[in-house]
Amino acid sequence: MARFILEVDGERRDIDADADMPLLYALRNDLGLKGPKFGCGLAQCGACTVIVDGNATRSCVIPISALEGASIRTLDGLATPEGPHPVQAAFIEEEAAQCGYCTNGWIMTAVAGLERDPNRTDQEIRELLAGLKCRCGTHMAILRAVRRAADELAGRREPAQAQHQEPKPIRERRG
Repeated sequence: MARFILEVDGERRDIDADADMPLLYALRNDLGLKGPKFGCGLAQCGACTVIVDGNATRSCVIPISALEGASIRTLDGLATPEGPHPVQAAFIEEEAAQCGYCTNGWIMTAVAGLERDPNRTDQEIRELLAGLKCRCGTHMAILRAVRRAADELAGRREPAQAQHQEPKPIRERRG
């Protein structure tokens, strides 16, 4: 075992671990973060995505030893409930999450891509998000949310007003 010093969400964190331990395990087990999730363990679904030095990175396959000196951002440190990141606010406005398990991957991938270039076409947004999985099938709402966030970040739309809202009532069936 060795000691690794990581910068996670702007804070220096010391981790005692084996060099080949995946970053995901350190984030969840050692640091207690809840954003990145274990999905497939093969970097194929995106549930474990974090941003490393500005790039969306699958934390389930990158060893902790490869990250000393890197800046790691997680969903846990992206923003606050009172002031969500524009991508988070757009997900709320578009009701893009259903079960929420995959949401971390979609948000972190969108944040990394839109911070590099918010002036993306719809096709470029689809390419940015390629490879992410949502088993609930909310892909269209996710695409609307990322488009909304891109437009806001590029200055083409007013900021979303992400606020807690009561669920919309379901109409009673008419006989």
